[in-house]
Amino acid sequence: MSAWAIVLIVLGVLILISLCFSVRIVRQATAVVVERLGKYRKTLETGVHVILPFFDRTSKPISLKEIVADFKPQPVITKDNVTMQIDTVVYFQITDAKLFTYGVDAPIKAIENLTATTLRNIVGELELDETLTSRDTVNTKMRVILDEATDPWGIKINRVELKNILPPKDIQDAMEKQMRAERERREQILKAEGEKRSSILVAEGEKEAQILRAEAEKQAKILQAEATKEALIAMAEGESKAIDMINSAKPDAAYITLQGFEALKSLADGQATKIIVPSEIQNVAGLFASVSEVIKDDSAKSIEEKKEEKQKK
Repeated sequence: MSAWAIVLIVLGVLILISLCFSVRIVRQATAVVVERLGKYRKTLETGVHVILPFFDRTSKPISLKEIVADFKPQPVITKDNVTMQIDTVVYFQITDAKLFTYGVDAPIKAIENLTATTLRNIVGELELDETLTSRDTVNTKMRVILDEATDPWGIKINRVELKNILPPKDIQDAMEKQMRAERERREQILKAEGEKRSSILVAEGEKEAQILRAEAEKQAKILQAEATKEALIAMAEGESKAIDMINSAKPDAAYITLQGFEALKSLADGQATKIIVPSEIQNVAGLFASVSEVIKDDSAKSIEEKKEEKQKK
């Protein structure tokens, strides 16, 4: 093999190696920073790219996906001097590969330290109860502050969450006792309200029952009165019809005399000791009046005699 053939083979191998070093394939959701002789050249996006071998150097692929950073608990002192442990979770995304590469050294560590200091500043202005009940407020304030601070680093802070808030053991025990007392108080209130409601319902039931009974008695009396009224009306109508029939029949003297005897009989059946007989029938019924008067006098004497005998005994 001649020298020229060897040279051509060597040149071919070098060209092949150069092509391998000059071709870069960037995957989806990643970016690559290119430096030429130590100076920033450009940022490679998704796809196939050709660079100058031996002069251009590429960085590691930088992920453009959202990243979740779970930081360890940090000691934080509240406004009322209570020390507790709070750990946070930060959701962020790299928006500029150049700023992320040249903006700050160890960006994740920088975000962790920035999160810890920001958390101490915000919680230091709140008391313990406010810290436990104002998680959304703390999350919003931290997100705004971190997003503004990390913008020069090419990082976008999407969300910040307080994962755990751990007060001291004695504070936890006191909070549990307070919660237990609050639950017992609510239980007693609910029980008292239930008893009150039950008493009200019983009273309302008795009231409605009395009203219904009164209404029933009222309706019964009304119906009884209406029945009596209708009976009297019927009797009066019957008597009126009887009188009309008697008048239409034109009764003679014998009939009138007979009716007088019937009236006299009714008078004799009464409790009165004296009977006044109308002058029209006095001659006819005089004998009957005398007999009735004698009988009643005898009855009165016999009653007095019995009373005297009892007194003597």
